[in-house]
Amino acid sequence: MIVQKDFLNKLKDFGLNSYESKLWIALLSRGVSTAGELSDISNVPRSRAYDVLESLEKKGFIIVKVGKPIKYLAVPPSEVIERVKKRVVEEADQRNTVLSNLKDSEVLGELNTLHTEGIKLVDPTDRSGAFRGRDKVYEHLVSMIKGAKKEILIKTSKEGAGRKYELLANYFKRAAKTGVDVTFSVPPGTSKESVALLSKLGKVVTGKSADNARFCAVDKKEILLFLTDDMKVHKSYDSAVWVEAPHFVEYFTKLAQKE
Repeated sequence: MIVQKDFLNKLKDFGLNSYESKLWIALLSRGVSTAGELSDISNVPRSRAYDVLESLEKKGFIIVKVGKPIKYLAVPPSEVIERVKKRVVEEADQRNTVLSNLKDSEVLGELNTLHTEGIKLVDPTDRSGAFRGRDKVYEHLVSMIKGAKKEILIKTSKEGAGRKYELLANYFKRAAKTGVDVTFSVPPGTSKESVALLSKLGKVVTGKSADNARFCAVDKKEILLFLTDDMKVHKSYDSAVWVEAPHFVEYFTKLAQKE
């Protein structure tokens, strides 16, 4: 049985590896079959076929028929999707419970101690990093906002203004509640709607320059500086660098304040 490789790759969305995908496709094409027959038509080694079929049965993709020789019956794909969805939700709930319990555990306390002590050994010039992809950049941006003690300065593009509210509003609100001063610097021409939304989170200043420079400075200590123009790149290619360098951060902060 010849199955296109790109089609098999799509079955990864079902949580299947290569052998599982091949055997499941083979069984779907036959309806019911033995391990030996499925091995032959799917090119999965017989030495692995039984283990893989057992895995598919546990995941709810196939049914083991009673009798000898052992035969397997395919579960309708639509039903499989519902089973996979149910399993994913259950696993996510279990994982969430475990992680929630870790927040107050001794393990987390020990890990934080290790990190705190380890940071003391880090050369200040090593406190930097690069991120590619807007999701990754925003993950670090969230971390910076959550760690802010005194002030946050966000310089954003016109397009990014609304995005900041949509994705980060809750984090800015929490920071403001703890006494952190939040300031947004937006370029002229930013929509009134975006300005109004950001005004709910902090002070909004409209700069004189129409450039699309973007950065976030926190506590005059660290800065996340975007390297790309969000109007010219796809979000997966958006990139930024982060440094913890007070003198460097102070320079960019003054630039934004002079606009």
